[in-house]
Amino acid sequence: MTESTTEDSRALYHESALSAAEPEAGASQPRTARCSKARRKVLIVALNYAPEMVGCAKYTAELAEALAQDGYRVEVICAPPYYPQWKILEGYSGASWRTEILNGVLVRRVPLFVPKKVSGLTRILHLASFGAATVPAALSAAFKFKPDLVFTVAPTLTSSFAALIAAKIAGARSWLHIQDFEVDAAFELGLLKSRIARRLALFAERLTFRAFDRVSTISPAMARLLHAKGVGGDAIVELRNWVDVESIPTLPSTNTSYRSELAIDAHDIVALYSGNMAAKQGIEMLADVARQIHEGRRAAVTFIFCGEGPARASLEAACSDLSNVRFLPLQPLERLGELLGTADVHLLPQRPEAADLVLPSKLTGMLASGRPVIAMAMPGSSLEQEVQGAGIAVEPTAKAMAVALDRLATDAPLRRELGAGARHRAEAAWQKSAIYEKFVGVIHGLDNCAG
Repeated sequence: MTESTTEDSRALYHESALSAAEPEAGASQPRTARCSKARRKVLIVALNYAPEMVGCAKYTAELAEALAQDGYRVEVICAPPYYPQWKILEGYSGASWRTEILNGVLVRRVPLFVPKKVSGLTRILHLASFGAATVPAALSAAFKFKPDLVFTVAPTLTSSFAALIAAKIAGARSWLHIQDFEVDAAFELGLLKSRIARRLALFAERLTFRAFDRVSTISPAMARLLHAKGVGGDAIVELRNWVDVESIPTLPSTNTSYRSELAIDAHDIVALYSGNMAAKQGIEMLADVARQIHEGRRAAVTFIFCGEGPARASLEAACSDLSNVRFLPLQPLERLGELLGTADVHLLPQRPEAADLVLPSKLTGMLASGRPVIAMAMPGSSLEQEVQGAGIAVEPTAKAMAVALDRLATDAPLRRELGAGARHRAEAAWQKSAIYEKFVGVIHGLDNCAG
């Protein structure tokens, strides 16, 4: 984008934001109009953002857009879209700066190093490149945009320094949102191994957490871990991921077009995994599950593995001789409801080392589709608790998941019962509107939005 185009976009953005802040007489006020609109400015710093469709990007973009629709002025500092393919999307560049407007949000893209081969070292360089690139962008936003709240998303913590500096300069409140504990996960999953490096990283993490006015995360167990890491109870907020339940209708699995597109027999049970394909998901175990079902279970089950990521190639290779497996790339957002509704059962693998360091974001859509979930979940973990009454939690082994799948595949009444429980759980605990209102309520409790 040229400099003149960037300036034009910024002018249009500010003009539309001012119009939103001053509705015509008789027009309905935004539901959160409880503090001065002139002070309702939010800067979001996040590695991943739309048009990426999976993981953190989805929730960060939906949050930013909801705030913009609610009358806030929102700016985002993020990377060019590259995830989960680990390849920068066509039309974007990892070597330049770019400004664009997406759904009422001014988005500033900063340069990013994206490795061709992902390893512990290249991942560190990747995250560090984003942290360094956010500094000038955050400083610029602090002086020009002058936010009231700086909200930054981890991963990655490397951008937290820039967020804190921007908040200090602008006199804004600071908020860190933890989607997963990236330091613990990197070492627990074996991506990094040095004990000294781990001690130093955890020390830096602790200092970072305590520097923010608010620190939120997505499950009760992860909130307890924040407390154990030294974050004060008054600063901790549970801010769940969410699902727009109404956008995911419950469909008869035999009525979707995916069955015909993938040549799946109408009588087959469909077991679906849809999402990112990376190390912490335990994706490699799905091939063993499919093989065990293929080699002697009672029901006819077809597996659909949908998504992208560094582990996809190895999963495809492991399934190359299995006739009961179909692969799909990431599907368009407008087909998400139909894709989820094609499943009779959802599969949610997770390595035991990641228990309560992450809570898979894909769970929300699975529950909303009204289908039972088979989740690899350690006893007492948040994931096990979320699946209770909505599916079956099993130990994190392929054998345990295959046994549970065989049980559900041959018991239609149990599938219907657990599917109904899944939909109810989504409506009761993961509804987007309720979680957003809680978030806004916390904002209004901060000094800078004290109306």
